[in-house]
Amino acid sequence: MATLKDQLRADLTTAIKARDAVRSSTLRMVLTAVTNAEVAGKEARELSDEDVVGVLTSEAKKRREAATAFDDGGRAESAAKERAEAEVIAVYLPEQLSAEEVADIVTAAVAQVGAAGEGMRAMGKVMGVVQPQVKGRADGGAVAAEVRRQLA
Repeated sequence: MATLKDQLRADLTTAIKARDAVRSSTLRMVLTAVTNAEVAGKEARELSDEDVVGVLTSEAKKRREAATAFDDGGRAESAAKERAEAEVIAVYLPEQLSAEEVADIVTAAVAQVGAAGEGMRAMGKVMGVVQPQVKGRADGGAVAAEVRRQLA
C-alpha cells in the first residue's frame, strides 16, 4: 500500500498535468510542510502516515483560521482562496467526527475516569482519554469546549 506522502506526490503530478492551479499549489505547499516537519529537530526522519495526517490537520486549521480572518477583514476573494485550499487538504484527512459523536466520546471518557463530580479539575484526565480517540478527526478546540460543557 502506498503511503500518504506518496499519494500526495502522485496527486501533485496529476494536478500539474491537468493544469489545476489551486490543487497543485496546495499540494506543493502541503508537501513542503511535510518535508519541513521531517527535517525539524536534531536529526531528519521519515514521517509515518499518522505524522503526515498531523501536518495536514495543522495546515487545514491554518486555512480555516486565515479564511475567517480574511472574512473579518472584508477580503472575500482571499477567504475563498483559503477555503478552496482547505477543501483540497480535507480530501486527505480522515472523516471528521460529528458533534454528537464527539459528545458521546467525551461522555464515555468522563464515566471512564470517574470525573462526574470533580468539575474542571478533571479536565486534564478527561482530555488525556479523549485526545487519542479523536486525533485528526475533530478540532481540538471543539473537543475541549465539549469537555468543559460536560464537566461544568
